[in-house]
Amino acid sequence: MAALVAAAAPARANVGDLELAVKATYLYKFAPFVNWPPAALPAEDPLVICLQGQDPFGALIDRAVAGQRLGGHAIVLRRLARIDRGSGCHIAYVGGSPSQSPYQALAAVEGAPVLTVTDAARGPARGIVHLMLDGGKVRFAVNTARADAAGLGISSKLLALAVQVSR
Repeated sequence: MAALVAAAAPARANVGDLELAVKATYLYKFAPFVNWPPAALPAEDPLVICLQGQDPFGALIDRAVAGQRLGGHAIVLRRLARIDRGSGCHIAYVGGSPSQSPYQALAAVEGAPVLTVTDAARGPARGIVHLMLDGGKVRFAVNTARADAAGLGISSKLLALAVQVSR
C-alpha cells in the first residue's frame, strides 16, 4: 500500500519522465489489489500487462516490471497494436493506435476479466481505472461497475486511494 502511495509522488523535475515512471509503476502496483477469477489467472501462469497502441512508457515500463512478481506469477509485458478477448491480457493500458482506437479496444475486451487502464493525457476514453494528473500528482479513478462486469474484484484499499469511485 505504501509503495502505491509513494508512486503518486509529485511530478516536478523532469515532469514528463517522472509522470510516465509513476504511471508505469501503477500498472503493476494495481495488481495485488485486484482479484481475477481463478480461470482467468491460473496458479502458474504469468500476469500479462498489455500496452495497446501508443506506448508512452518505452523503457520506463520495462525497468519498472523487471523481476516483479505477483505471488507465484511472473509479470510479463506485451506491446500490441490491437487487443481482443484472446490477447491474454490481465491488465491492459489502452493508448489507442491507427488500427484500434481506445474506444474500440475497450469494447473488444468489455466483460472479459481484463483490468483496463486509460489515461486522461491520451483522451477521454475511460477504462476500469483512469489515470489523471491532480495537483501535479498522478492519481486515478475507478469504475466499480465496469470492474464488476469484467468479473474483477477491486480491493477496498485501492478504492480508498482513488480520487473518484463511480458505479
